[in-house]
Amino acid sequence: METGLNTEIGRIQAMAEGARHPETPVERQLDQLGGQLAFVSAGVCAGVFVIGLLRGYGLLPMLKASISLAVAAVPEGLPTVATTTLALGIRDMRRRNVLIRRLDAVETLGSTQIICLDKTGTLTLNRMGVVQIYAGTQRVQVEDGAFFVAGRASEPQASPELRRLLEVLALCNETRIDGEGDDLELSGSPTEQALVRIAMDAGIDVAELRAGHPRLETRERSDENQYMVTVHPSDEDRRLVAVKGNPNQLLDLCGRYQVGQELRELDPDTRSAILRENERMAGDALRVLGAAYVEHGSDEGGAPTDLTWLGLVGMADPVRPGMDTLLDGFRRAGIETAMITGDQSATAYAIAKQLDLAGGQSLEMLDSTALERLEPDVLAALLREVRVFSRVSPAHKLQIVQALQKTGKIVAMTGDGVNDGPALKAADLGIAMGGGGSEVARSLSDVVITDDNLHTLQEAVRHGRTIYNNIRKSIRFLLSTNMSEIELTTVGVAVGLGEPMNPMQLLWINIMTDVFPALALAMEPPEPEILERPPRSPDEPVIRGRDLRRLGAESGVITAGSLGAYGYALWRYGPGPQASTHAFMSLTLAQLLHAMSSRSEQPCVLTSHGLPRNRYLDAAVGTSVAVQLLSVALPPLRRLLGTTRIGLVDALVIGASAALPLLINEATKQTDARQARVSTGEPVPRGVSHDQ
Repeated sequence: METGLNTEIGRIQAMAEGARHPETPVERQLDQLGGQLAFVSAGVCAGVFVIGLLRGYGLLPMLKASISLAVAAVPEGLPTVATTTLALGIRDMRRRNVLIRRLDAVETLGSTQIICLDKTGTLTLNRMGVVQIYAGTQRVQVEDGAFFVAGRASEPQASPELRRLLEVLALCNETRIDGEGDDLELSGSPTEQALVRIAMDAGIDVAELRAGHPRLETRERSDENQYMVTVHPSDEDRRLVAVKGNPNQLLDLCGRYQVGQELRELDPDTRSAILRENERMAGDALRVLGAAYVEHGSDEGGAPTDLTWLGLVGMADPVRPGMDTLLDGFRRAGIETAMITGDQSATAYAIAKQLDLAGGQSLEMLDSTALERLEPDVLAALLREVRVFSRVSPAHKLQIVQALQKTGKIVAMTGDGVNDGPALKAADLGIAMGGGGSEVARSLSDVVITDDNLHTLQEAVRHGRTIYNNIRKSIRFLLSTNMSEIELTTVGVAVGLGEPMNPMQLLWINIMTDVFPALALAMEPPEPEILERPPRSPDEPVIRGRDLRRLGAESGVITAGSLGAYGYALWRYGPGPQASTHAFMSLTLAQLLHAMSSRSEQPCVLTSHGLPRNRYLDAAVGTSVAVQLLSVALPPLRRLLGTTRIGLVDALVIGASAALPLLINEATKQTDARQARVSTGEPVPRGVSHDQ
């Protein structure tokens, strides 16, 4: 008997400890973006400082302006927005029976490209029940605890080989029996419980049977020997070795089979007949186990050799309702699905066909016993086509997940058992079933579906994609507005117009536009067609090349509007607080209006292609505009910011310089979006925006 790490549980634990959770795409990208912004801000500030000195401005004023500009160049709200968005996503998903155990798992949900689905307990209900038996040479159907042979009711006690088969299955079993009669309770795996129940349905007193044959030794199933062995005392100082497991392996250990009270030699024709029955049951999507036994003297040990074959047991585990529809929904969302199961190939194939796992295409399978013999390059090529993995061990599951990751895919793995632990931890996203799943699976996963309803996962993917899109919207808004601040200051200093805004005004703008509107953008509701788009590539940056071009155009238009208001004030009032107030007010209001435009890459303000209302953004923009107006209405704020009162004409100029950038940016969106999609080969949508 093995102990510690030498046991099957110990080996699984060692694999789980060795598995390493990969870094998520958004973590890598935000780190990279932060470094780039810091580098750019340092260069810009140094450039403005030098230009100002060359233009004859004082050292101290330019130092203050450069430091203020450095603050403006880096979007201070970015970490707050990203963290808050993920945290709010966790809260929303909890209401939908999705428990997020790692903050960044919310983002990974939206980028998942392939989901490896554990069959038992995930695609199926994990409610095993024996429905077919092949004992001796007879097929036995089981319906609601009754036994039928050739369509006629049969008494199991009248068939010695059937009774012996059921006794072996009840003895070679880990199910615990508590209570009696109506208070009887079984505890153990669904498969083990189903075997004990069928023995009880046949009239066998399992508790009495076990009392008469106490277990002396247990050998658990392993990757090499896919069967379980138990040893029990028998009559006249002999021992009974009970064995159940993989029919193919078990049959190789048998030399005879039982028919009635007679033991017959297991000839090639009989072996072929048994294997055909095994394939037939597996083809009916049943999980099939074989059973055998041997009795020998106590000095011979309990090695499972020269066994007597008893028969096959076929168990049905019903597929969860609506799984075919769910898998079709994943396909429409561009997410590949693969089924991983410990069942033999014929059973796995039948269930995959029942689920239409390949979506009408050719269904490719891989028996995982061949995994060790495949070269890494060959395995990677096969994984692009294979959708069903059969006879999978815990080590195989881990190997499959890691091999898929090496092909560059973002991999999600679902599971509910101890055997799933290593793969759940190694996957980019480990998803555990929380209701009927094991504590090990839950503790090693990133996401727990508390209602065991896989349809909940589709909603989780919808919100994961929305959250990532919202983070992008917030980042794009922050970058475009911060770029406009840099451009306005740089152009003003470079062409000799002076500093359009003082340091306090620059800091005020960051407070007003960097946090609240960006946070409100991060709370955008899901777009209607979010699940009709493919997941993004893990190599795609948060801000793409075409995004930078668009951001440059948007910030340039905002800058031009503010420069227009500033130039008007210089012409009318000359340098001083009035000119600074015009630049300050027009830039701030333009940025707040730009938050409305940042909701979508498609026109959403000027056209009927509107998005669902975002009341948070309405409140953030409305409140910020009101506070901005107070900055020129309240004397304490005017003294703090260096602003002045504005008249009606000035207000019209400021309003026009703030509104025109919004109109221009909205008008150019459609053309830019179409050109971007044509250049990348994407279909041009008719409706609402796509941020992907």
